[in-house]
Amino acid sequence: MDSKLYDVTVIGGGIVGLASAYKIQKAFPDLSVLVIEKETALAAHQTGHNSGVIHSGIYYTPGSYKAKNCVAGRRELVAFAREHHIAHDVCGKVIVATDRSELPFLEKIYNHGIQNEVEDVRKITAEEIREIEPFCTGIEGLWVGCTGIIDFVAVTNKLAELILQINSNSKICLGYEVTGFSSENEVNTIYTSRGAFSTRKMVLCGGLQSDKLALKQGVEIEEKIVGFRGDYYELTEAARHKVKNLIYPVPNPAFPFLGVHFTRMTNGEVECGPNAVFTFKREGYKKTDFSLKDTMDALSYAGTWKLFRDNWRFGLNEYYRAFSKQQFLKTLQRLIPSLTLDDLKPGRSGVRAMLLNKKGDTKDDFRIEYGHNSIHVLNAPSPAATASLSIGDAVCDMAKKAFFS
Repeated sequence: MDSKLYDVTVIGGGIVGLASAYKIQKAFPDLSVLVIEKETALAAHQTGHNSGVIHSGIYYTPGSYKAKNCVAGRRELVAFAREHHIAHDVCGKVIVATDRSELPFLEKIYNHGIQNEVEDVRKITAEEIREIEPFCTGIEGLWVGCTGIIDFVAVTNKLAELILQINSNSKICLGYEVTGFSSENEVNTIYTSRGAFSTRKMVLCGGLQSDKLALKQGVEIEEKIVGFRGDYYELTEAARHKVKNLIYPVPNPAFPFLGVHFTRMTNGEVECGPNAVFTFKREGYKKTDFSLKDTMDALSYAGTWKLFRDNWRFGLNEYYRAFSKQQFLKTLQRLIPSLTLDDLKPGRSGVRAMLLNKKGDTKDDFRIEYGHNSIHVLNAPSPAATASLSIGDAVCDMAKKAFFS
């Protein structure tokens, strides 16, 4: 057991966990902050497997936590990247309507952008789409100039570095899986696979495991985290010229996903995806990954079955596309008709955590709650990486009120 008593322990080494730890450390430089991560590297799950997009904030309901935190977080993230020389590019993107039925929702997205005070947003014609992305075909679109790309793993590692620079008594522990908690006289003991730690306060940012960590700490939560795997293809080197920056479809408003899109990465590669399929292993990145425990946990929950019943057509189409390169290509050709099967090669996958209630509805907004001497980030799906520094501010403000007032 580590004999040190830490002032604050953050569980979870993704970008939200490190941003929260950094903001608390920056606000209280004399406090010792411990970060515990079960993997042997930071940003090993959602942070390191997302599309690397700096989201603008244009999609989200005005007044929601997502809208507020994404816009503020994006601006701070870009400034942070510039200050610390992290690979990024505010290159802009186009959102493209390919059918007249999509135009009302394209208008809604535009209005959300105006209400959310997203800068550099304008409507564009089919001709302007072609000027920006010569191989893309659409009838109308939006230009969102403040969207960009970034290396989120590098951001996470820089945050960890800064924490240790502020206070040498703080610590980052990798390869420690949290197995349980106990509390006595306002001191919490965190049990892990490699020993125990003592801490006064805790912040839990478990991502795909956030509901399980909450239950282990005795926090009652009715919802359950479900995972959706997203598969990507990459454009071959010969086809990369067909995408200059970022190209997005108009998303289906019935689902909490942005649709299959094109993203030029910071290393120059171009990704196409992701789809969205229910995963039978919370941290399963291969199409055939399976965990009996995770599967039984998901299928014993009424909300999962309600989700399946209400969205079975969408689900079947996504699974078909996951195993059919030809079907995936057809989706991509709606935006870039000249793509061929030879232009695509298999890419990586990611898993997105969504908080699902018993009615089968995903809790799409960010959700942060208090526990016993703790704060739980229970729901932080996309655009949480973009919004991470703003989420960190929210966590720090909650800590100031409950822990240090």
